[in-house]
Amino acid sequence: MYGKMYSACLYGIDGVLIQVEVDISNGLPQTSIIGLPDSAIREAVERVRAGIKNCGFTFPLQRTTINLAPADLRKEGSAFDLAIALGILSTSGQLALPQRERLLLIGELALDGSLRPVTGVLPMVDRAKREGFSAVMLPKANAAEAALIENVNIYALEHLNELFALGKKEAGLAPKDKSGPLSISSLAKLRFKEAHCQVSATHTTEDYADVLGQHHVKRALTIAAAGMHNIMLMGPPGTGKTMLIKRLPTILPPMTETEALETTKIFSAAGKFKEPSAGLLRTRPFRSPHHTISTGGLIGGGTIPKPGEVSLAHRGILFLDELPEFNRQVLEVLRQPLEDKCVTISRARAVHTFPAKFMLAASMNPCPCGYFGSDHPGHQCTCSPARIAQYRSKISGPLLDRIDLQVDVPRPREWTKEKFSLSSAEMRAQVLEAHERQRKRYGQLHIGWNSELSGSLLRRFARLDADTASMLHQTIEALGLSMRAYDRILKLARTIADLDGLEEIRSAHVAEAIQYRNLDRPQVEMFV
Repeated sequence: MYGKMYSACLYGIDGVLIQVEVDISNGLPQTSIIGLPDSAIREAVERVRAGIKNCGFTFPLQRTTINLAPADLRKEGSAFDLAIALGILSTSGQLALPQRERLLLIGELALDGSLRPVTGVLPMVDRAKREGFSAVMLPKANAAEAALIENVNIYALEHLNELFALGKKEAGLAPKDKSGPLSISSLAKLRFKEAHCQVSATHTTEDYADVLGQHHVKRALTIAAAGMHNIMLMGPPGTGKTMLIKRLPTILPPMTETEALETTKIFSAAGKFKEPSAGLLRTRPFRSPHHTISTGGLIGGGTIPKPGEVSLAHRGILFLDELPEFNRQVLEVLRQPLEDKCVTISRARAVHTFPAKFMLAASMNPCPCGYFGSDHPGHQCTCSPARIAQYRSKISGPLLDRIDLQVDVPRPREWTKEKFSLSSAEMRAQVLEAHERQRKRYGQLHIGWNSELSGSLLRRFARLDADTASMLHQTIEALGLSMRAYDRILKLARTIADLDGLEEIRSAHVAEAIQYRNLDRPQVEMFV
């Protein structure tokens, strides 16, 4: 006897459909699972055996072979339990499911037959929809997440007995009658009502109006948010660097439907999507890992790689507080995602690519003691030039090259006399206006931000007149900047022009962009 069901698993952050083939033949009672299963899948035999028996049905006392196809793809997780259980029951003639719908089965089985939730449901159901499946059966705890994918029927189960009770009712059997196969013609009574998913509004008490002074830093943050440019703030302790960056999400534009789905799928695959009933994630991610994080934790890793912090920050912000305190090796792995907007992790069996379109926001002190350049009489720097140079050398030139705005945050003066402080709403209005100009300009080019410009597109949309180009070339030569820094200055100038509502990039825009390259000055100049 042969039967086939469909399930799914995660491969990186993408869902992959798996055929669960069941063959029951004469022979010694033995059950084996083949197709490169991991330990959790091999142990499914005992979970399924106990679940079937505790629901009053019979586990076949024959030779049972379960194949997970494609056989050359390594599978992991417990999402196959439901498909294996129903595959055995249907192949052994104890249960017949309706054939009108292409049904995907996902769920972990408990020993008593109840279903437990699994991670990564959203990318699995999304892949099933693209492959032509019209329905999915899964644990009730995962139903709200699966319902975020439109035009797919969601059948939610809390216990296998719900399915069996439905079959008995259709067959007209008494509640205690276990004889005969159960034929289920419709699963409509198990359909999850998608109206349960309510989109909740996000509330935040953080506002840039709380930050007194630092107007030039707010200007830099507005530019960074308008073009999704990387930014680093440098200054003595207590000047508001962390406070300023933590309010950056309040001025970013809302995510589009595509961006929200991309981000939510990543969080689902990582097991960090905790409130599916609130709908897709609409707030741009803000990830702030501790400086003790490992390389694998930052970019992803594992035998079967999982997304790291750079992927969890996709379409949002990755904040690295006290940048020089991070391990230098950890910081160096940021080069590829900052340049390519993705992370490629190679393993012996496969190569995984995770999206990583994020804005890098960082902060640092100017020296180990933190008070280099401070004009406060009570805090004088005690660090030698050699020690300061060693401290700053933890951030390599290639990484620094990829940070568009490098802004000094000095101790504010006369901040108690401030009567006006720019609010998040006012800054966000500027950002939204600039973002709308970019959306219209790049509408047919599959890019959304000035920071994504490169090559011919950069020359096309960030064209300079002769005098402005000459000024920029002279500055590049005088500071010894790289060609990457040259391109990033052009992108920054393009964003500044957008904030001014201009299509033409003027010399003032380029001059302002150059002034944000504070750490590109020669080392000798910094210590004079």
